[in-house]
Amino acid sequence: MSELLARARGWAQAGDARAEAAYRQVLEQGESVEARVFLAHRALAQGAARDALAHLQLACRHEPGNAQLLYQLAMAAEAAGYRDEARAALQFAVQLAPSLHVAHLQLGRLLEAAGDRHDAARSYFRALTRAQLEEQWLDEASTPPRLRAQVAHAVAFVQATRPQILGALLEPLIARHGRDAMRRVERGLNGYLGVANVAPADPRQRPKFLFFPDLPETPFLRRADFDWIPRLEAAWADIRDEARAVLAEPQALTPFLAAPDDADLGEYLQGAAGAQPHWDAFFFYRHGRAYADNHQRSPATARALAALPLLRIADHAPEVCFSVLSPGTHILPHHGVTNIRTVVHLPLLVPRDCALRVGDEVHAWREGECVAFDDTWLHEAWNRSDATRVILLMDAWNPHLTEPERDAVATLIEGIGEFNRG
Repeated sequence: MSELLARARGWAQAGDARAEAAYRQVLEQGESVEARVFLAHRALAQGAARDALAHLQLACRHEPGNAQLLYQLAMAAEAAGYRDEARAALQFAVQLAPSLHVAHLQLGRLLEAAGDRHDAARSYFRALTRAQLEEQWLDEASTPPRLRAQVAHAVAFVQATRPQILGALLEPLIARHGRDAMRRVERGLNGYLGVANVAPADPRQRPKFLFFPDLPETPFLRRADFDWIPRLEAAWADIRDEARAVLAEPQALTPFLAAPDDADLGEYLQGAAGAQPHWDAFFFYRHGRAYADNHQRSPATARALAALPLLRIADHAPEVCFSVLSPGTHILPHHGVTNIRTVVHLPLLVPRDCALRVGDEVHAWREGECVAFDDTWLHEAWNRSDATRVILLMDAWNPHLTEPERDAVATLIEGIGEFNRG
């Protein structure tokens, strides 16, 4: 069979008509995905979509986890008039291979044809963002000619539909709280969508995700704006002792940054005099998920956190940890994601020559004294000592948001995440 398959493959590559008969002979000797795919393509070219579908169904049974085969199966099913089956095959294909942007594109087209504008917009958006991550579909030159019209339509569809979908998330909140209470939220959403110019006045403040307008644009926030800070500081000695216990077991720590290789880490961290930099963490929450074992291991810290009004947004926040900076480590200047949150530090173990710069202001941590800042301002931190620095890092709401605005922003960010996810 292998010799016959090689001969069929050679004829196919050469465009020799004998390839079809050879592949049929291959199938007489046993199952072959390669033969099924060739014969399916030949059947589609001849207008025999149902024959193509039958070949690809058999190929998918032989390789059920092959996303490319499922994509081809979907195209044959659509050509044969089975759109429901085509959608199902594409949905399975993108589950298996989320980066298969052309499958997202065709799924969006079929969902749009079925009248499902919401899911069509999501599929088109995923197709575009995944392709562009691979530097494709950025312009005509990076888009195959056969897909240019579809890609242009997907761009226009997302531009028209996404604001409607996200704006609809606010309608129940407008009905509940009144439009005036939602004015700033609506402006923030319009800025996020790029339909209005909503940006900080100071170029050093640059949120990577969402800018909420008309909040005080200041690097550090006043302690007086957080009535819970004194309660947290009252527990700092017990929290510090639990951090010391964690440091005694280095395997309990994980890297704060999830970068694929050292080259990427070099964009964020720098070590003194060639030393390897380390920024590690002992997480209590990450992306809104509680680390139950760590809570149990540090009960005093867990009790203190339970009493705080932390920023809570499903699948996003809070992020709370013992943040551990090794000697000589410099966290390089960078911006945070959104000014709806305030980053609060409770310093636990602070050797000499450790500080935080936000904007142009430098703050030297003092053990037991909280500091609150807006991390959308350009900021950096360093430990220039020969000992380890540890703080309790946490996300809190920006205190200048009203309760209705907090409710609306949480709903909006969850909705953006759900729209983008896949």
